Amino acid sequence: MEMPSLLRTACLVAPPLITVALVVTAAVLNALYPFSLPSPRKGACTVVAARDGTPLRAFADENGVWRHPVSVESVSPLYLEALINYEDRYFYRHPGVNPFALARAAWQWVSNGRIVSGGSTLTMQVARLVAPQSKTVEGKARQMFRALQLEWNHSKTEILTYYLNHAPFGGTVEGVQAACYTYLGKSARELSHAEAALMAVLPQAPTRLRPDRHPSRATTARNKVLDRMASLQVWPKQTVEQAEIETVPSQYNASPMSAPLLARRLRDRIEPGADRPATIDFHLQNTLEQRLADFASELPKRTSLAILVVENASLAVRAYVGSVDFSDSERFGHVDMVRAIRSPGSTLKPFLYGFALEDGLIHSQSMLTDAPVSFGGYRPGNFTGGYVGPVSAEEALQRSLNVPAVQLLEQLTPEAFHARLRRGGLRLRLPGAARPNLSVILGGAGASLESLTEAFTCFARKGLSGKLRFFEDEPLKNRYVTSESAAWVVRHILETSPSRTRHNDLFDIPEYRKIAWKTGTSYGFRDAWAIGVNDSHTVGVWVGRPDGTPVPGHYGAITAAPLLFAIFDSLPTGTSGTESRRPENVREMDICWPLGLPADTLAQGLCHVRKTAWIIDGVVPPTLPDRNANSWESPVLTFWIDSETGHRILPGCPAEHGKKVEIPRWPLALEPWLPPEIRRKTQPPPVDPSCAFVSAQRSGALKLAGLASGNILRRAGENGDAPRVDLSVLGAKETVYWLINGELKRTTSPKEVFAHRFHTPGEYEITVLDANGNFDRVDIVVTN
Repeated sequence: MEMPSLLRTACLVAPPLITVALVVTAAVLNALYPFSLPSPRKGACTVVAARDGTPLRAFADENGVWRHPVSVESVSPLYLEALINYEDRYFYRHPGVNPFALARAAWQWVSNGRIVSGGSTLTMQVARLVAPQSKTVEGKARQMFRALQLEWNHSKTEILTYYLNHAPFGGTVEGVQAACYTYLGKSARELSHAEAALMAVLPQAPTRLRPDRHPSRATTARNKVLDRMASLQVWPKQTVEQAEIETVPSQYNASPMSAPLLARRLRDRIEPGADRPATIDFHLQNTLEQRLADFASELPKRTSLAILVVENASLAVRAYVGSVDFSDSERFGHVDMVRAIRSPGSTLKPFLYGFALEDGLIHSQSMLTDAPVSFGGYRPGNFTGGYVGPVSAEEALQRSLNVPAVQLLEQLTPEAFHARLRRGGLRLRLPGAARPNLSVILGGAGASLESLTEAFTCFARKGLSGKLRFFEDEPLKNRYVTSESAAWVVRHILETSPSRTRHNDLFDIPEYRKIAWKTGTSYGFRDAWAIGVNDSHTVGVWVGRPDGTPVPGHYGAITAAPLLFAIFDSLPTGTSGTESRRPENVREMDICWPLGLPADTLAQGLCHVRKTAWIIDGVVPPTLPDRNANSWESPVLTFWIDSETGHRILPGCPAEHGKKVEIPRWPLALEPWLPPEIRRKTQPPPVDPSCAFVSAQRSGALKLAGLASGNILRRAGENGDAPRVDLSVLGAKETVYWLINGELKRTTSPKEVFAHRFHTPGEYEITVLDANGNFDRVDIVVTN
């Protein structure tokens, strides 16, 4: 233990008996009038700091005072040199009171009739900070006695630490760390020679020397310190001359303001004065805040943005921007959109496909249906308004098609999907007492950017997500979302850029980025989402209006996705991550449409389209059942033909050269999209005329009326008006869908007329379908 300064000095300068007497007297007085330092952190403001200790935002104490906790080790050595040599050169040698300095000050006072220099030591100044005294002789004596007590009870380091934290620097600013952030915009550990001199002299007259109000006075006082440092040969003369050239900064920043919404959120989890750094990367946070501000300047009024950057390995939040500008009331800057509950649009689809892969419902090339389908009265449509027809699970996810997703959710069930998301940490907010239904997968539930980004980390962490970490001292807690193999397949699918598919040329993402990403848009253009994953980070982006009003024309792919890619370009390189290695139980296999089974197990006639799929655990699930087929119908149609004529032979029909033939059934709703060569393969040959009877026509077949294939339409009339047709349908059941070149144009009842005008010359394919999958089609030409 360090020997108190008073005792050590007494032992050196006084005979033994006097020493004993002084020690006993000091001990008695100290016991009768106890006096010690309170904690240097007492009364400190609450500081939310980044992982490197840089304050993100500070909150003043209950008296409105700004005081940032700091230690002797965490301030610049230049500042300590300036402080000690200017204020109290013998700080480490005196017992709290310097009798020589007091004698010199008294002589100058008597000689000049005014105070020329003070005799206070740093210890005496600390005593005055702890217990203010009057400026009378009695008050000065009491202050000196308290200084001696401080030296008796505390080490020099403890006394100096208290001064560093409580010295006045003008207004409500106390302590050198708060002063540096306020006047210099930097930490006390980063001071130049000129800045160190300024900070050393400010407490002498904090109001009169405030650099933001009196820069010329502050400059004069600073230079006085610099000259002292040169005369004492503490700093080289040349260094001092260069320091005196620096301009005293005149800014005033009451508090740092980075990640203000996160700081507001974390404030109650930090004790005032406590050193508990958050996980935020200060430089990344500042970079993204600026980038977000620039990006928002191009958006409509009242539009805000939010971003979240998570380090995959540690689940630490490295950047958190809850709004464009905390002070922008027009954009509702005070609303934290990282935590706000909004419609997630299509961002839940990767989890649905992951669960379906894990359960063996599909493989990556399973054929799904993208056509007008009614799911018990629920009729989802695609964002573009068109349909693709037969589509693989991989392409359906990449293109975010809605009908295939609803088809898949119907198989998994909404209740199971909702429960598995919740078990993985993603809690969806349902309206009122509503139960999960098919609309959940298209945004019919609420979620936050935080919960979505947290869950998306599973695609980079072998199926594991976990609770996001906001403090460096928080433990890592993992949660199971889906299997490692399913997570890998989904990530592999999402890493394939839409520009490398035949249907979308919005982006050209460089291969080196290797970002697995998904966009989403809520109903009415209220929310635009983009969430991406690479080896090291998961990034979430939200764009919209906090008040829930639409932002027409802005959706995930064109608004949120570009910002997502810009953020990934801003992330530090070389950070540790989780490399996306294919699990051993995932392998490639050729499968065939429409059955979805391995190609090497099927006869040639049963393989209409060959695909290469990712298979998990060797399980090859067949194509999902056709919703429009009877439950007893086999996916393979079996019949007999005459091997010589090729005609179909019906039961009871005599035949000498019969041959068994099998044809795979395509889902009825997909027939309008099948190319001619596939269509021919799906049609049984005509019935042999020698049979005594002919099969009846398919019940429920419908007929398009008003046009016939081969019709040519021309502009008519003096003005050359675009040709218009009025079409109707015969034999339709329930809802009728009218498509032109595969794009849904209108939905009618069976008795309504479909009117359409062709403004552009060209070839058109008009298709009409009903809710049971029955259809008819005509091909026409429109000319000028």
